[in-house]
Amino acid sequence: MANPKRRQSKSRQRLRQGANRWRAPVLKSCPECGTSVPGHVACPSCGYYKGRQVLNITAGE
Repeated sequence: MANPKRRQSKSRQRLRQGANRWRAPVLKSCPECGTSVPGHVACPSCGYYKGRQVLNITAGE
């Protein structure tokens, strides 16, 4: 197996590990009902996606 010839510095190690930090999910607001929805997902409360209804949501659920 390959082994490193030199020890990596702390700054290089931290640069590499910085990509693994936690990021809060980006939420959009639904243009139909105004609830928070992740991008590229049909709205679970009204069933709309890209201006048209793709899910049939009943009020009794």
